Order: sequence, then C-alpha cells, then structure tokens
Amino acid sequence: MTRASPRVIAAVALLLALALAAAAAPWIAPADPTHQDLTATLAPPSRAHPLGQDKLGRDVLSRVLHGGRISLVVGLATVASSLVVGGVVGAIAGYAGGWVDDLLMRLVDVLLAFPGLLLAIALTAVLGASVRNVILALCLIGWTGYARVTRGEVHRLRRREFVEAARALGASDRRILWRHIVPLLAAPLLVQATFGMAGAIVAEASLSFLGLGAQPPTASWGAMLNDGRAFVLVAPHLTIFPGLAIMLTVLALNFLGDGLRDQLDVRPPTDLWR
Repeated sequence: MTRASPRVIAAVALLLALALAAAAAPWIAPADPTHQDLTATLAPPSRAHPLGQDKLGRDVLSRVLHGGRISLVVGLATVASSLVVGGVVGAIAGYAGGWVDDLLMRLVDVLLAFPGLLLAIALTAVLGASVRNVILALCLIGWTGYARVTRGEVHRLRRREFVEAARALGASDRRILWRHIVPLLAAPLLVQATFGMAGAIVAEASLSFLGLGAQPPTASWGAMLNDGRAFVLVAPHLTIFPGLAIMLTVLALNFLGDGLRDQLDVRPPTDLWR
C-alpha cells in the first residue's frame, strides 16, 4: 500500500483536532455557552473572550465548541444509519437481481427525484424541530446513495470466479453474500461515508439556520450563523467563526474522501454501472 499523501494526513489531523475539541468542550470551553452578559453584547474578541460575544453576551468560542458536538453527532448518526440501511438494501438488490432489484431501485429513484434538502425541511417541519428529527429526516433520504453504490459493486462481484467457486462448493446465497462479497465493499462505502458525513454536517447547519434543528439555547453552528447575520456589518465575528468551523470540517472530510479514493483505488460512482 502506498503512503498516505500529505493532504490526507493534514485532513485526518484536522478532523481529530476538531473531534477532540468538541468532545472536550465541557472542560475546555472558557465559559458556559448559555451564560448571558447583557452588558457586553456584540463585544469583539478579547483576552477573556477570544472569539468575542454574541447579541446576548454569550461566549462565541464556547458556543462554537459545543456546536461542534451537535454537528459531529448528527453527521456520525446519519452516516451510520444510512450506511446500514443502504448497504443492506443495495446488497440484496445487487445479488438477487430480477424483480427484487427493479423494485428496490425504483424506490431509490423515487426518493432521489425529490431535492434532498427540501425533503428534509418538509420532514422536520412535520415532525417538529429537534436534533433527533433532523437525524431521522437525513437518514430517510441519505441511505439511497449507499444503496446505489452497494448495488453496483455487488452486481459486479457476483459474477466473479470466487463467487462461482463458493457456489460450486455448496455455499448458500446468504453465506456468499455476507461472507465473501460484503467484506469487499468496505473501501467504496468508506469513501462514500466520508463524503456523506460532510453532506450531513452541511444539511444539519442548513436546517439549524432555518430554525428546524437544535433549539435555543442549545449551540449549533447553523443557528449561530442565523443569529449573527443581522449583525454581519457591526459584529462580523458572529458569522465568521461558526462559518469557519463548518468550512474546515467539510473541507477536511472532502480532502479525506479524495485521498481515500485514490489510496484504496475506488472507482468513481459512474463507473460502477459499466
């Protein structure tokens, strides 16, 4: 295996730093993220408050750190749930073929016909604004990408010689699928999951920006952007720092995904259908 590129190493280091900072937020945050100081509203960065204070005098650094916990939890939960559901559906469709494949893939096509973010907005609006409902809404639309990738790979692998050999030795279809084919899906699904987590973090920030995610006074990067947009000219630090947190996290995940795709020699999704 070739050595990891500097870009991948830098992406991993940045993600680890962000994850550790978010996990340790209750201990390293300089203040309570919900504590208000109305005498210091919109205060600029200072020694006591390195990233400044918001319209209610709350410490921006503390809120950015605690907001990272929401974004990472939503991203991990969405990717894990979508990966399991999409992987199972795609594996069954790709291996069974025939009407089972047609039925499951048409279901995927129906869901893909709707704009993902608009469908998530509609679902969270119906279910109610909360982090749990954001995760549920993103999972309901997020599994389709994993299903398509898995279906394409299984459809290609089921005709390989090792599958024919296992079938000739009397292995059942279930054993062939779960013991011989599914382990080979780790590389493409890992790459897909990396990009999927970046998309989930952006989607969560978008929903929170619209007031459909974490509710006040819980800190969330998207909600912080929404709170700060009215003061962007007089207190730009309210939008700059949560925006930088989103940008760095998503950029690191995309760099990691690109590096893993090259490292693991994973073909682009369009090639899976050839």
